Amino acid sequence: MEAIILAGGFGTRLQSVVKDVPKPMADINGRPFLEYILDLLANQGITDVILSVGYKKDIIKKHFKSKYKNINICYSVEELPLGTGGAIKKSLKMCKSPDVFVLNGDTYFNVNLNNLLKRYKELDCSLILSLKTMYNSDRYGSVMLKDNYISNFLEKTYKEKTLINGGVYIVKKNIFNNIELDNIFSFETDFLEKQIRNMNIGYLISTGYFIDIGVPEDYKKAQLDLCK
Repeated sequence: MEAIILAGGFGTRLQSVVKDVPKPMADINGRPFLEYILDLLANQGITDVILSVGYKKDIIKKHFKSKYKNINICYSVEELPLGTGGAIKKSLKMCKSPDVFVLNGDTYFNVNLNNLLKRYKELDCSLILSLKTMYNSDRYGSVMLKDNYISNFLEKTYKEKTLINGGVYIVKKNIFNNIELDNIFSFETDFLEKQIRNMNIGYLISTGYFIDIGVPEDYKKAQLDLCK
């Protein structure tokens, strides 16, 4: 199967410690963070990846070119920032598979992709999210569940324990068909939160390792947690 990795963001909150490179290329023990994500995909049988790039895109393209290990790489280029939703929509036009994995380029979440795919097929839904249990955090919004599906998304607020969107999805290639959307939009707020009443959004709770390097504290934590 194919995967899209969103690697076009500016990484504003990280620029105090990561400068001159896009956030997915942040150095983690001598390697770009994006390599760790691609390793995760390569080890689980993904053979084709579309890197959605924008900010300082040439650094990413020069490093990875068209191949990484057993993964074929091509690029969906944002000439102007499209938001996460716009970037996914543009990238899906390059996909050949009817169902596509989507990952954030600043987040490493060790999800069993085969289990996620199996659950996706069992629920026969257009979209499935990987969820992670988070403790004592106010950095992420919460996900509410009802039976086999997600029932609501709540805004960021402090929770002692909650489920969050881990940023690993499977989506149908035609998921945006017949939905009126601008070319620039947020997948999370403009699509997921607004379509929650109109479509069944499945989920799988994963206990795999999770790190989002979007803030300096967690970037430093990744240096300790991720091995070369």
